Amino acid sequence: MDAKAFFDLVAKMREKQKEYFRTRSGSALSHSRDLEKRVDAEIDRVKKILHDKQNPKLF
Repeated sequence: MDAKAFFDLVAKMREKQKEYFRTRSGSALSHSRDLEKRVDAEIDRVKKILHDKQNPKLF
């Protein structure tokens, strides 16, 4: 995922979070949680890439 796609995903997530707190809608909560999982997965993916670059395998 590139930076623009990540930005768009986070913006969408924040919209759904705000919608949930405004309406307390179950569907907004569900959608918000799904987006949060996708954001968290992308953060974990990039953290792993950075870790692997900083700690190359010797063998």
